[in-house]
Amino acid sequence: MSQQLQERDQRLHTNLAGLAMNTPVLTASGTFGFGEEFADFVDLSRLGGVMVKGTTLKPRRGNDGVRITESPMGMMNCIGLENPGVEVFLKDTLPRIGQYGMNVIVNISGSTVEEYGVLAEMLDVEGVAAIELNVSCPNVKEGGIVFGTDPKAAAAVVREAKKHTKKPVILKLSPNVTDIVTMAKACEDAGADILSLINTLMGMEIDIHTQRPTLGNITGGLSGPCIKPVAVRMVWQVAQAVKVPIIGMGGISCEEDAVEFFLAGASAVAVGTANFADPAVTMKICDGLNDYLAKRNLGSIQDIVGKVQIG
Repeated sequence: MSQQLQERDQRLHTNLAGLAMNTPVLTASGTFGFGEEFADFVDLSRLGGVMVKGTTLKPRRGNDGVRITESPMGMMNCIGLENPGVEVFLKDTLPRIGQYGMNVIVNISGSTVEEYGVLAEMLDVEGVAAIELNVSCPNVKEGGIVFGTDPKAAAAVVREAKKHTKKPVILKLSPNVTDIVTMAKACEDAGADILSLINTLMGMEIDIHTQRPTLGNITGGLSGPCIKPVAVRMVWQVAQAVKVPIIGMGGISCEEDAVEFFLAGASAVAVGTANFADPAVTMKICDGLNDYLAKRNLGSIQDIVGKVQIG
C-alpha cells in the first residue's frame, strides 16, 4: 500500500480482539477464493482481512448438479464446501498467499465438535490471523442437527476451538434461527472473541418448465442485496446484547450499505456476493467510507459504530 493511501486510511484503522486491521472492510468466505485470485483488482493489504474459502479436515468435492443460480437482487448457492482440505491449505496455499500482507482468516467447518478442535489446532500457526467457525453444518454425532441452530451445540464448538488455538476465534452466526440473540449470547459466553453475521438464508428455486428444483442440492444459501435488511436488523439486535465486536455482512455492495451496518453496531464489515459483480468493490467501499467520515469531520470509523438514532 502506498504511503499516501496509508495516510488516507488512518481513520479506518481498527482493532478487533487484538486483530489489527488497516481498514474495517473484509471479504466473506466463499466469495473471494483465497484472496490471490483478486490480486489484480484489489490491494489485498488494504483489506481488514480475507476470510478464505471454507476449509475442512478432509478434501471435499462439493455438491453435484447446478451449484449457483441468480435470484432477484441476489444469488443462491449450494457449493457443498468444495475444498482441498486443511493439509493442502497449510502446505501449499498458506505459504503462497502469505506474500500479500493480508490478515488470513480461515473459515472452518466440521461434522463433529472434535473436528473443530483438530482444525483449530492445525491452524494455530504463523500466517493465520484468526479462525472463523462456520456452524451451518450438521452434527453427525447428534443426529444431524445443525450446530448453528442450537445454542448449546454452537457454544460447544466455540469452547472446543478455544481450547486448541491462541488465535482470535470468530463465530459466524446463521440467520436460520428463531432467536439470533440467544445464539449470540451463548457463543459469547462460551468464549467467542468476535461474532460475524449473517450467514446465508436458506432458499429454494423451482424451474417452472422442468418443474424441478434449479439447484442440485434442492435448497441453497440466499445472499446478496435482497438479504441486507434482515442482516442489518440482526446485527442491531445482537449489538444490543453482547460486548464482543461484530463483523456485519449480508448484501453489502457500496459504502452506504456498509455505513448502515456500522450504525447498527458492527465494528467491521465483510463483503460477499458483490465481489462477483465487481471484483474491486471493496476498494470502492474503503474510499467511500473515507469520504463519509471526512465530510462529517470524524476521525475514526469507530465514531459511527452503534450510533443509529432510535426514537
